[in-house]
Amino acid sequence: MKIKSVVIKEPGQLVIDEHEISQPLPGEVRVKVQLAGICGSDVHIYRGHNPFAKYPRVIGHEFFGVVDAVGEGVSADKLGKRVSVDPVISCGHCYPCQIGRPNVCKELTVLGVHRDGGFSESACVPAGNAHEIADHITDEMAVMIEPFTIAANICEQLKPTSLDTALVYGAGPMGLTVIQALKNVYQVKQVIVADRIPERLSMAKASGADVLIDNTHQPLKETLSGKGILPTLIIDAACHPSILDEATRLISPAGRIGIMGFSSEPCTITQQAITSKELTIFSSRLNSNKFPLVISWLNNQKINPDALITHKFSINEVETALAVFEKDQKNCCKVLLEISK
Repeated sequence: MKIKSVVIKEPGQLVIDEHEISQPLPGEVRVKVQLAGICGSDVHIYRGHNPFAKYPRVIGHEFFGVVDAVGEGVSADKLGKRVSVDPVISCGHCYPCQIGRPNVCKELTVLGVHRDGGFSESACVPAGNAHEIADHITDEMAVMIEPFTIAANICEQLKPTSLDTALVYGAGPMGLTVIQALKNVYQVKQVIVADRIPERLSMAKASGADVLIDNTHQPLKETLSGKGILPTLIIDAACHPSILDEATRLISPAGRIGIMGFSSEPCTITQQAITSKELTIFSSRLNSNKFPLVISWLNNQKINPDALITHKFSINEVETALAVFEKDQKNCCKVLLEISK
């Protein structure tokens, strides 16, 4: 049986390849992929800007489908189950794994980056990475679980509370998932969002932001001071190298700063800016077993992934879908690929 997969042969070279369907290895399940989400890292792999990717590669680390085969040692009860797939595969015995941080495992493998992912009509994955989804959760919500695990991961480190005033840099997909988590899960008192695209700020408002700041021409320090706002929590979901330095100057004493992405460009901060306020700075990569948590958020209707979905394309339109995601920042947030039905 032949299936289609989106393959990046090398940077800039994308093909829709037809090949024989794979059989699951021991401990694996095979997922008939129905929906997949496009992430910035998929575009980075396509363009050759992801330092972790290995080529050729079937991209896609946000995907949902139905189990249609199981490998040796996996219960047949898994067959026919609707599942959302955690792309993080870890060794289970290195230091990070032992302390509950498999997302930075020394032998880390990420589906769609180091190993073939979900932009394919079929994908074989470790059985433990395929999380069963209740029937009342729609396919579209299920495919959005992985993006919300990114928010869950940084929030677990920052431990937001109702006492916090949070500033979020960036109202792209990462920022919007964080806004929903801060407001609806952690009941943060006030969430301020800074972005330079008015349409993105409108999306932030729809996701629960209390204060919107277009910092194209408004200096943040003066704007926040004028509104009497002193953030206790700052999350960088824009990941520009200038942000960390500014965040240390804007934040309250005893504040926490969370960095959600990575830039290869250097940034300059002073120790005095950190120690004088006794700041805590966290970084976050992927997710550490956060799928059950986010599924519980969905089951309890604490998040609304549908608010982030703006476009849907078929697998045959993948190049158009990637271009829309990359270039249309005003109107585009989350783009889904319909892989199979």
